[in-house]
Amino acid sequence: MSVCSRRTLLHGTGCLVAAAALAGCGGSPRSSSNEPLVGDIVDVPVGGGMVLDGRVVVTQPSPGVYAAFSATCTHQGCTVSEIEDGTINCPCHGSAFGITDGSVVQGPAREPLPRRQVTVEGTSFTVA
Repeated sequence: MSVCSRRTLLHGTGCLVAAAALAGCGGSPRSSSNEPLVGDIVDVPVGGGMVLDGRVVVTQPSPGVYAAFSATCTHQGCTVSEIEDGTINCPCHGSAFGITDGSVVQGPAREPLPRRQVTVEGTSFTVA
């Protein structure tokens, strides 16, 4: 891979094309939309949860009790990807958060996952 100087980047289409191609790589699959997310409560296991659109985690700590949190780890911004044994787990550095309140169960994260508002109606839920 070649390195482009600022001058070459501004004047050379080869570097511009390469820069544009690289800008499209490594992006996060999560949506930047602030639209509410909707799901089916049967997809959220008791004692576990699910990650929606790479943006939020919805959990069901006990039957009929739902909670929602940001899916962005507070350590270095990775997306949490697994909910297991009562914790929401980050694959990057091993942080784990409680499914009830998003609190840090295991570091290196020091801050809890931010809460999101979840509303249940019938068999579906909405996360604002």
